[in-house]
Amino acid sequence: MTEAATRAIEMADAGEVLTLQRAAYATEAQLYGDPFLPPLVQSLEELRDELTSSDGLVGVASGRIVASVRWVVDSDVVRIGRLIVAPDQQRQGWGTRLLNLAEREAGARTAELFTGHLSEGNIRLYQREGYVESRRERINDDLEFVYLTKPLR
Repeated sequence: MTEAATRAIEMADAGEVLTLQRAAYATEAQLYGDPFLPPLVQSLEELRDELTSSDGLVGVASGRIVASVRWVVDSDVVRIGRLIVAPDQQRQGWGTRLLNLAEREAGARTAELFTGHLSEGNIRLYQREGYVESRRERINDDLEFVYLTKPLR
């Protein structure tokens, strides 16, 4: 990671984060055969609304946002979502770095996140970082969400 930094996500980042989100989820859309995954059809206005009610971080390399994560704390559980990394920056530690920072900054006792059942790379990352599958939820004939949790303190 050359000239890499992390910082809090800002409202001014919304457009760049949305572009990153669409690039990152394009491979998920191919994997599930669904070009209408919620992260791909989210509008800029919806993302801005989300940023007003959640916390988040971005990873920046050479002046470009290359990774992002958002979360919400509910009681003593941090629900981590939209951990995304630019396709050309994957497998360089961004996902792990932002996930660990989100866990620390949230100040919760437990972390929870989910991914699709076919997203084996995501599941491996989460398990490597101490997450354990807690349940599955069938969304439709082609998609099952895998929920994973991790005690934080």
